[in-house]
Amino acid sequence: MKHSRAKRSLGQNFLINLWPVRLMAKRADVKIGDTVLEIGPGKGILTKELLFCGAHVIAVEKDDNLYHALTAKFKTEISTGVLTLIHGDILDIDVQKIMVGTPYKLIANIPYNLTGLLIRIFLEHTHQPLSITFLVQKEVADRICMRDKKSSILALSVAVFGTPEYVEKVGKSLFRPAPNVDSAIIHIHTIHNSFASTEAKIHFFDTIKKAFNSKRKKISTTLKGYMLPDDLKDRRPEELEVGDFLKLL
Repeated sequence: MKHSRAKRSLGQNFLINLWPVRLMAKRADVKIGDTVLEIGPGKGILTKELLFCGAHVIAVEKDDNLYHALTAKFKTEISTGVLTLIHGDILDIDVQKIMVGTPYKLIANIPYNLTGLLIRIFLEHTHQPLSITFLVQKEVADRICMRDKKSSILALSVAVFGTPEYVEKVGKSLFRPAPNVDSAIIHIHTIHNSFASTEAKIHFFDTIKKAFNSKRKKISTTLKGYMLPDDLKDRRPEELEVGDFLKLL
């Protein structure tokens, strides 16, 4: 598989160092008997570590060449049933169908351009993962985990479903080809559904989008017409936490 070239169209950057995948598996507490869904296994460096930990891995690979190479590399694991390799695009796959109601952990080194979409898809899914451990662009990891103490639409979209944790920076030199920016491992745990109905969820996301249309203005201006608690009226949206916005539902 060493000759497989990364495809820019798929946002591929292959890890060439073991410590990030070992740290991801450790933080996700992958152990014997766990079911792990891996998106875009690439050359299989993370897949191999997850299998070593004793997990049953369901890996979804879109790239034709990589899928066939993975099939050959993990022939034994596939034949014994510890690895299920699916050829397809995760965005087109019915997660409920492939997981069959099984509790699972979601772990992956994902393309930067799909980070927000994949996180939201799985956090909002009727069959949520137990946890999500992703290797993403460091700037996005910083924003999700509010490392600058400022809220954002992305941070709130995660926090309303679970608790995000910044695990570790991963330098760009540990990838081939090397991306232009550094990455970081994030771990989202205590995943749940905060909404009593679909309508409540839609209202929440509509509200935070309106609030952040002018994030430097007070929410008494950006959220005119809302019944705002007195302790929130003079605050800016980036100063608020998810619990503050849930009060407005």
